[in-house]
Amino acid sequence: MPARKHHRAGNRIFRAVGRRLEHFSLSSKLVACTVVLLILGASVISLSIRQFVSNYLLEKTDTQLSQQAELVYRNVDLLKERDTKQATAGPTDYFLQIRDTDDMIVTNALVPVLRYGVTSQPKLPPSGQDGGITPNEPFTTSARVTATPMADKATLQAASAQWRVLARPLADRNNRPSGTVYIGLSLSDQIDTVNTLTRYCIIVSLLIVIIGGFAALVLIQGTLSPLKRIEKTAAKIANGDLSQRVPPAPENTEVGSLAASLNSMLARIESSFKEQEATTEKMKQFVSDASHELRTPLATIHGYTELYAMQRELPGALERADESIEHIKSSSSRMTLLVEDLLSLARLDEGRGIDMSQQVPLTRLLRDAADDLHALDPERQVEEGSLQLRHGADGTLGLAFLPGQVPQISLSGDGSRIRQVMTNIIGNIHRYTPPDSPVEIGMSLLAASIGPDSLSRLPATNASLTTFLEALEVGQSMQVGMNYAVIRFIDHGPGVPEGKQTQIFERFYTADSSRARRKGGTGLGMSIAQSVAKAHHGFIVATSTDGGGLTLTVVLPVEPIVARPGQGPSLPAGGKVKAARSVRAQGQGN
Repeated sequence: MPARKHHRAGNRIFRAVGRRLEHFSLSSKLVACTVVLLILGASVISLSIRQFVSNYLLEKTDTQLSQQAELVYRNVDLLKERDTKQATAGPTDYFLQIRDTDDMIVTNALVPVLRYGVTSQPKLPPSGQDGGITPNEPFTTSARVTATPMADKATLQAASAQWRVLARPLADRNNRPSGTVYIGLSLSDQIDTVNTLTRYCIIVSLLIVIIGGFAALVLIQGTLSPLKRIEKTAAKIANGDLSQRVPPAPENTEVGSLAASLNSMLARIESSFKEQEATTEKMKQFVSDASHELRTPLATIHGYTELYAMQRELPGALERADESIEHIKSSSSRMTLLVEDLLSLARLDEGRGIDMSQQVPLTRLLRDAADDLHALDPERQVEEGSLQLRHGADGTLGLAFLPGQVPQISLSGDGSRIRQVMTNIIGNIHRYTPPDSPVEIGMSLLAASIGPDSLSRLPATNASLTTFLEALEVGQSMQVGMNYAVIRFIDHGPGVPEGKQTQIFERFYTADSSRARRKGGTGLGMSIAQSVAKAHHGFIVATSTDGGGLTLTVVLPVEPIVARPGQGPSLPAGGKVKAARSVRAQGQGN
């Protein structure tokens, strides 16, 4: 139980320390860790150096005792005559004690005398005892000091240093044991050397810790400065400024990789917000336009209903009732058509109401559309044919219409929806162009070096058509990419100004609202057609017809191009654009 209580107490202390550390910044933690590591490293190195030098000097002293014991014993008189007026015992200040075979002290042959008459000698076993000392094995013992009143602190400190002593057996001429000689050297010089070295190590360690801590502070702050910028950018983004971006850095670094990922994420978030805002704005406009469009037939129905109620008692009420009922029927039919178109758009926006598993014969649908236009406008000349990629006189790419047979093309998709696209386009031609103006309808299967996903994301602009034509040029020359069914409806009516050509795909947009209302248009036909094309991973673009009029280009993917044996691999996206420009430049040069 006590151990468990201690364990819980330790966990509480650890959690408390952890909570305290959470309040410190990352740079402070890193600098503190660096300083702690420097202190530990410097301490370990200093202690290692101290221990190494101490052991080395001790081994050197032991070697000196072992090698010079006999020499010192034989030159006692000479060593007694040396000058002893010094503050410390040097390496030749030997202590020498001779004992007989019974360990009785015979004489202290050498006793070092320091300055001011201070003597120092090792503490040895009392006379007559060996103290368990092993012969020929050096050992360390404390000092016995005899001081004088005049002795200074340095001399006393040197005298009190430990001794290193070696007990060496003596033998007579017949090699019989005759006693033991104790020879010792004071460790004062070794201790002084180690202490001096330790002080230097401490000073150097402090300098290393101070300089290293300052360098770590500068380096860590410099390294984390991109994170500080990221933090400031994130704060601005949190305040609603989604246009902010993290300053870039080399992507081979962690900060650079993080910055690139954050910028990519921010770009997507900003794009999503803009799309959401655009969608919300379109939805508001859509609701407003739908309310306006529905209000007109509802007001008509309500008005003629009240008119009938007011005039039913008057003479000729039956004839007026038939007229009111006819107007009510017309308005309800228009409202029914509008509601059906709205429901169709809602299903397409939600990704419903479309079946991509059907095999659709485009050629038959195109001919049916041409027949429908003939039926609507018997006087109109409708010509069918194919399309071909060509260079214009100014070097620009374009699609040329070639009268003749329409090629047989089929694709996987929703047949009724694709028929609806062609019907809506034919309906617009019928509504907005003179009934005697000619129309060309062409279709071909062309290869393009662009994927359906990329194609469906292109906006309905002239620049997008240029991008697709460049991809056609690469696909035709290198046979890479995807086969697309390219359909064109070319009219020679009043056309649409270039600035408003993209607006015809907006909901409830009508070039001539009065005429559209008279012909039964709702302003949703081209929006539905574009939604159907996008659902099939294609798109529709409106451009001006040479000589006046409007050309609608419908692009729908059919199947990937199968590489023939020996054919090279497809080019990457950048290579495709360069290849297209190169081919076009060569064509202009020829």
